[in-house]
Amino acid sequence: MTFRFRTTGLAGGLLLLAAGCQRHAVPTVTTPTLPVETGVSQALAEARKQLLSKVMYGLTFTIPSQKTQAIAGEEAIFFELRDNRQPLQLDFKASADHLHAVYVNGRTVPIDYRNEHLVLPTSALRVGHNEVTIRFTAGDQSLNRNDDYLYTLLVPDRARTVFPVFDQPDLKATFTLRLTVPKDWRAVANGAITDSVLLDDGLKLDRRVYDFAPSDSISTYLFSFAAGKFTHLRQVVGGRPMNFYHRETDSTKIRLSVPAIFRLHGEALSFLENYTGLPYPFQKFDFTSIPDFQYGGMEHVGNIDYKAASLFLDDGATKDQLVARQNLIGHETAHMWFGDLVTMRWFNDVWMKEVFANFMADKMSASAQSDDQLLKFLTDHYPAAYAVDRTPGANAIRQPLANLQDAGSLYGNIIYHKAPIMMRQLEGLMGEENFRAGVREYLKKYAYGNATWPDLIAILDTHTPADLAAWNQVWVNEPGRPVFSYEVQGEDGKIKQLLIHQHAEDGSARIWPQRFDVALVSPTGQLLQTGDVSSDQATVAVPWAVGQPLPAVAMLNYHGLGYGVFPVSSNLTSRLGALTDKGLLHDQPSVRAALYITLYENMLNDRSGGARRELLDTYQQQVSHETNELNIKLLTNQLSDIFWKFIPASTRAGRALPLEDALWQAMLAQRSAGAQKLYFRAYQGIALSVAAQARLYKIWQTQQPPAQVKLTEDDYTSLALALAVRDYPASQPILPEQLARIKNVDRRQRLEFMMPALSPNVAVRDQFFASLKDEKNREKEAWVTAALGYLHHPLRQATSEKYLPASLDLLQEIQLTGDIFFPAAWLQGTLGSYQSATAARTVQAFLAAHPASSYNPQLRMKLLQAADDLFRAQKM
Repeated sequence: MTFRFRTTGLAGGLLLLAAGCQRHAVPTVTTPTLPVETGVSQALAEARKQLLSKVMYGLTFTIPSQKTQAIAGEEAIFFELRDNRQPLQLDFKASADHLHAVYVNGRTVPIDYRNEHLVLPTSALRVGHNEVTIRFTAGDQSLNRNDDYLYTLLVPDRARTVFPVFDQPDLKATFTLRLTVPKDWRAVANGAITDSVLLDDGLKLDRRVYDFAPSDSISTYLFSFAAGKFTHLRQVVGGRPMNFYHRETDSTKIRLSVPAIFRLHGEALSFLENYTGLPYPFQKFDFTSIPDFQYGGMEHVGNIDYKAASLFLDDGATKDQLVARQNLIGHETAHMWFGDLVTMRWFNDVWMKEVFANFMADKMSASAQSDDQLLKFLTDHYPAAYAVDRTPGANAIRQPLANLQDAGSLYGNIIYHKAPIMMRQLEGLMGEENFRAGVREYLKKYAYGNATWPDLIAILDTHTPADLAAWNQVWVNEPGRPVFSYEVQGEDGKIKQLLIHQHAEDGSARIWPQRFDVALVSPTGQLLQTGDVSSDQATVAVPWAVGQPLPAVAMLNYHGLGYGVFPVSSNLTSRLGALTDKGLLHDQPSVRAALYITLYENMLNDRSGGARRELLDTYQQQVSHETNELNIKLLTNQLSDIFWKFIPASTRAGRALPLEDALWQAMLAQRSAGAQKLYFRAYQGIALSVAAQARLYKIWQTQQPPAQVKLTEDDYTSLALALAVRDYPASQPILPEQLARIKNVDRRQRLEFMMPALSPNVAVRDQFFASLKDEKNREKEAWVTAALGYLHHPLRQATSEKYLPASLDLLQEIQLTGDIFFPAAWLQGTLGSYQSATAARTVQAFLAAHPASSYNPQLRMKLLQAADDLFRAQKM
């Protein structure tokens, strides 16, 4: 039976595609009989890669106006088959009743559905060209359905949750799509719109049918469409048409953001074409803004999806928010080459596309020599990488993966933040031009195909005399970080020898070959000399230092590009403010950032309570001296973490008053509105005293911000939530009033969802947590994780700690039903602020009851990562 559509547009396109797949004799290959098991095993993927080629999909979905109604789907799959002696498995993760009819090469076949697979019988398959047609009900798990819009998000293996598919990254295919949607909906997909027809079925149920051109050849996780009530904007940038779909209603955000959004995409494309030597490789370039999207963005070919709040900024945006938007756009645009044009063969190398996307975005943000670019690199990557790599749950950059259903657990701060640090070290080892030449060769060789990390290393190895195999083993294949120290030997007031020592934090004999700089500092805080060090052994001498005046301090990792725990001098710490205002650290924001990061890591490695108190005192004084916005964010984030996670609750109130005052005065002293806003946010986050809370309430009530601070609707919502979690005794409930102020329907729904988590009534909060056990109530993951942060806020932990056992028990289910970042976000929102011994015992009991031998190892590692601050608080 031939698969037929109601109109000829899509079917005609498919027939043209199929015409190129003429049947011919193909030699058979020997393949083992594979078990039908859940997920997509590596063995299954490798077997199908040997058997299949020239895969094409034709898909049609009929989307009703009510999100509770089922979506009907029809599908045609064309492929070449090398051997028909074994059944062929299509991946489909839905219930069996979602499959209605299956035809193979014109023949009706019984529906054989087992363990998330539709099994096609050998009797119906043939060597050469095959056509499979299927009628089905689309699975809802990854369709992200809302009242008046929906969007797909199919990474890493979620295409199979929507329709039957060969769901693996190395079986690239073209997708031809038809969508039937409510008449006032717009639609966008990988291919360009070829036709849009308004239909009337005679029952006044008007529908619009969109036909899309065949997509470029893409991996299944990149197949995408969005449909709903979106505003459509179109501009031509650098000669390239771009279409932008969004739901923003704030006229100020639209006016200020839309020109920048188009411009930044144009700049990113221009940079990448120049760097790679390859023109933009796909047929179109559009983007869509999604309210509360699960990620910052997703690199769908032909139509990038973004979280709306990351793109739409207003005149109250800080420099960090502006730079973050630029980096995000650069990151997703870079994926067009790194991930979409050349895709990893298997998801154990998913980090490759992420490291290149981040690496390229960092290069785009400013010139490579700019201190702003260096500062952004430091503050973005090092704290986030260390937050995982210091823990017992640290994972290597490259991890094994036996089944694609576990691929989501590979994602995290190591691949997004340690990997770019590693890549910058590799570029420094090879030299920038040699590295770029190797990258260009890699892209050209594997364009529109798939490659592995060893494939790339083999190419880079031809462009450098360095031993990349040894370098790769410790940086990429193993977790952890080194710890550094130094010793100075002097004679007659001069340096006789400067030695740098390196050892692994875990006590092993590993060495991380890397380069960083060292600064020699005089007793008066003056810079005497700087120079590079190549640390590739347990102890290395520094030749350039010999004969230099004996320093009071040798600052290892002066500009911060080295990776590990570096020593810090109390001489510098005690004079931090003075050296910031005038001296060694003045006009050196990246040096200050490196120092803040080093101070924090040393504090965490010190088990004495004195270290945390001393660093909090130091930071409390330093806020009056720090004026750089990126550093203010770093400094105040660390300050807040110390205050809430490492200062005992019994003494916290006494520390709050002077800290609040320091932050308020620092805010007033700033010259820029962005810097003032960052200090105001820190003040809002700390506010424990009655006076501070009353001040915040007045600002919220009157909507009159202090000084030059510009507060938006989102800021006032955040302020209302901060007051609510403190049970501020307002004359009228704060959150209902804030809800009435919000005009945008998407933002109203978000606050409505969160309000029970902040209720002053414990029973209401209990009911809210209980509701999260139902998968349907976790669909808006961004809402859930934000609500968890308030539910488990330190001020609410006396009544929320009881949720911890059930929260941990839900983790495996969340990994199977949620998107890739949700397990880690769930754990961080749950455990992120606890410091009590009872909470630590709850986690330890769970770990004891779920050893690595019987529990998902990646999830266990995520739990160890999330609980690390809790365990350190106990040791302190």
